[in-house]
Amino acid sequence: MTKLEIKGDWNITKGKLKQKWAKLTDDDLQFAEGKQEELLGRIQKRTGETREAVEKAIKESCPACGCK
Repeated sequence: MTKLEIKGDWNITKGKLKQKWAKLTDDDLQFAEGKQEELLGRIQKRTGETREAVEKAIKESCPACGCK
């Protein structure tokens, strides 16, 4: 996959996560390489969900790009 394809997949994933948890903002979902733990923590804090639930939601929202 090209960098542009991955970015497009991430934008789709962000939209799906915001549909699932309306409390999330674009700032919450700001993803930078190497900051996966921070992203998971932000989503957990904002939604009150468990880490496992957040990881599952991300994987379900982004099966094509293999987000972990």
